[in-house]
Amino acid sequence: MTTEILVNVSPRETRAAVVENGVLTEIYLERANRRGLTSNIYKGRASRVLPGMQAAFIEVGLERTAFLHASDFATPGELDQPPPPRSDDIRTLITEGDELLVQVVKDPLGTKGARLTTFVTLPSRYLVYMPRGHGVGVSARIEDETQRARLRSVIEGFLDGDSRGGYIVRTVAEGASEEALGADMQFLEKLWKMIAERGFSAPAGTLVHADLALPLRILRDLLGQSVSRVLVDSPAIHAQMLDFARQFMPESETKIELYQSARPVFDLHGVEEEIEKALDRKVPLKSGGYLIIDQTEAMTTIDVNTGAYVGHRNLEDTIFRTNLEAAVAIARQLRLRNLGGIIIIDFIDMTDEEHRVQVLQALEKALALDHARTSISSVSPLGLVEMSRKRTRESLEHMLCCPCPTCAGRRYVKSAETVAYEIFRELLRQSRQFEVSGLMVLAHQDVIELLLDEESAALAELEVLIGKPIRLQTEALYAQDQYDVVLV
Repeated sequence: MTTEILVNVSPRETRAAVVENGVLTEIYLERANRRGLTSNIYKGRASRVLPGMQAAFIEVGLERTAFLHASDFATPGELDQPPPPRSDDIRTLITEGDELLVQVVKDPLGTKGARLTTFVTLPSRYLVYMPRGHGVGVSARIEDETQRARLRSVIEGFLDGDSRGGYIVRTVAEGASEEALGADMQFLEKLWKMIAERGFSAPAGTLVHADLALPLRILRDLLGQSVSRVLVDSPAIHAQMLDFARQFMPESETKIELYQSARPVFDLHGVEEEIEKALDRKVPLKSGGYLIIDQTEAMTTIDVNTGAYVGHRNLEDTIFRTNLEAAVAIARQLRLRNLGGIIIIDFIDMTDEEHRVQVLQALEKALALDHARTSISSVSPLGLVEMSRKRTRESLEHMLCCPCPTCAGRRYVKSAETVAYEIFRELLRQSRQFEVSGLMVLAHQDVIELLLDEESAALAELEVLIGKPIRLQTEALYAQDQYDVVLV
C-alpha cells in the first residue's frame, strides 16, 4: 500500500489529507481560531467535586469547565498490567480548590467540555513517555516477535534504577536504530522536566504545554515507511517541516516536497470532491447499493441497502456481496468522517451463518488500518452489528457544518399541505376571538400556491364560514413551515 499526505495551507486554516492507493481515507483540519486541544497540558483547579458522578469539574482557562472522572486519575503501575486496586471515591482523590496538572484526552464535543486525565503522556517520533507509568510496552501493531524483543531490550537498556516513568514503543519505531531511540528518550525526559517545572510555578488556568501544530503533528504521527511523499503547498510551512524532519527524522526528509503547481493540491486524487461527498447522508456503492449514515448525539447509525444492485445468482448471494462491499466502505467512512462513540450497523439480513462471519471478518480487516481504537461485537438477535470507535476530536460534519437555520437540524420541515391546514385552523381561531373586517395570510410561496390551487375550494368555503374576506401574500424570506395571520 502506498500512502501520500497532502497538506493545504491557507491564511486561517490548515488541512491535511491522507490518501491510500489513490483513495482519500482521512482528513485533518486545524483553524486559527479553533485549534484542537487534545494532548495540551494545563494547570487546573477543581471547581466542583461531584460524588454522585464520581467526577470533578476543572477550571483550565477554557470557555467551558473541563471534566475529570475518577478513572482518569493516574495510578502508578507496570505497563500492560492491571492497575493496583484503589478507592473509587472521587472525594479521596481530589477536593474543591486543589490545583493539579492535567492533560486533555478529548476535545470539547457539542455542549460537553474537554475530558481530562492526570496520566500525562508525551509522544515523540518513536516513543510515548508516561512520567507516571513504569516499564516498557510495545505497540501491538509490531507483529514481528524478534523486533518486539529487540525494541523492548533497547529501551530497558537505557533505563537505570533512578529512571522514573514508562515508555511505549510506537509502530514507526520498527527498525529504528538504538541511537535514535536513545535520542528520543533524552528529548522526552528533558521535555517532561521543563513541563513539570513550569507547571509547579504556573497559576491555575494556564496552558503549560501545547501540542505541535497540525503540519508537524502529521509528520510525527503519520510519516511512516508506507508514506511515499508529503506534498505541501506553502513554502513557509514546507521549511518548518523540513527543519523538524532534519532534527527528528532525517531519514524521511527527502519525502517532504514543496507543491508548486498552479492546480490546487487538494485537486489531486479528487480530495475536494471526496470531502463534499463525506458530508452527504447517502454513500453510493460501486455495485449499485448504498449506505445511509445518520449521526446523532447518542450514536451513529449506518443502514445498508441493495439499491439498484440485483445480483446474478440468487437473493442470498446478492445480499452477501452487498454486505461485503459495504463493510469495506463503512470502515473508510468511519475514518474519513472521524465518526466515534457508539456505532450501530444494520447490514442486510443474511440467513447463512457463514456469510455473517465473513462480513464481520471483512469489517475487522478493513478497520485494522484505522489509527483509532475500535471494538466490534457479534451480530445481535436483531441482526445489528454494534461497535465503538475511540473519539478524541469532532467529526468532519461538526467541524465543517452547523445546524440548518430552516429545519434547526431536524433534517425535515413540515410539508406545504400540513402548513396550509394549520393556517385554516389559525384563521378560524382568530376570526372567533377578535372582531375584524378581514384576515391576511403571510406564507412561503409554495404554501400560497397550494392555497390558490388545490385548496382554493376549501379556502373559499372557509371564507363563507367565517364571513370575512381572506387575502394571501407571499413572503420570500419565510421558510416553508413559517406563516403569520394578520388581522385587517
